[in-house]
Amino acid sequence: MTNLNEPHTAKVLDRELAELLKLIARIGGMAENQIEEASRALLERDDRLAAEVIKRDQEVDRLEADIQQKILHMLALRAPVADDLRLVVSAISAASAFERVADYAANAAKRSMVLNTMPLVPAARPVVRLMQMVKRQLHAATNAFVEGDAQQAIAVWEHDDEIDAIYSSLFREILTYMMEDPRQISACAHLLFIAKNVERVGDHSTNIAELTYFMVTGKQLRDRPKADVTSSLGYSLDDEADV
Repeated sequence: MTNLNEPHTAKVLDRELAELLKLIARIGGMAENQIEEASRALLERDDRLAAEVIKRDQEVDRLEADIQQKILHMLALRAPVADDLRLVVSAISAASAFERVADYAANAAKRSMVLNTMPLVPAARPVVRLMQMVKRQLHAATNAFVEGDAQQAIAVWEHDDEIDAIYSSLFREILTYMMEDPRQISACAHLLFIAKNVERVGDHSTNIAELTYFMVTGKQLRDRPKADVTSSLGYSLDDEADV
């Protein structure tokens, strides 16, 4: 813990900012790993792995709380300004976004355990592919934030519509399975919720990219591209991370 009597020097602030970025990299890596393991648990129908994902969600929660505490400490004692203040403020939202991503992974793991009690649904594999795509998007967003890379942030931001388009296509595919075989309705309903949560992980990755761009440039990215048309189909899935 930082000595409260330590002088308020630029050197001290720089060190604490570097430590903060390391914590952001850590929580981002943990969230990414949670998505990876949740996708494996779904694909391999592995209850043990799913249970580990659910258990590790608490570790992400604790780290997010530690980050928020560190940020409050810096705001109170270091009074960062300009670029440094944008970094600290952006880190608050980024840490919260990563914690939310881990919640979605835990939810997917819980639902995969329910799915394991039912016959295998072919639509599970496309959901896993979407999870892998979103994991790569999250990885890129984390790197952009930690490295302060505005161009990489823009690249993540521009790919949000691709994830939305794939999700919309997958949504229709799962509905087709449900209509063709009513015995699969229950399993497909769980897959729909998993897919929606995964799409929300993509949104959080894009949020982190927007935070990065603001942190680096002091400007906002506007008019985010969106290609999720599921709401126009007359269906709505609540944004939920706990079951």
